[in-house]
Amino acid sequence: MGVNLIFKIAAVGILVSVLSQVLKHSGREEQAFLTSLAGLILVLFWIVPYIYELFESIRGLFSL
Repeated sequence: MGVNLIFKIAAVGILVSVLSQVLKHSGREEQAFLTSLAGLILVLFWIVPYIYELFESIRGLFSL
């Protein structure tokens, strides 16, 4: 996992928070929620391979 992934996650977090606040103040709470959910799903898709790699290395460490 490199610094590039951390910067991507931070950029998505900043973008989603700004968009969410703008949508909430304009009275579109549903779209703000969907924007937050889309950002979360995007970040999870980036992180899932690293979580899988972590569990595989733990499994290999304990030889289960």
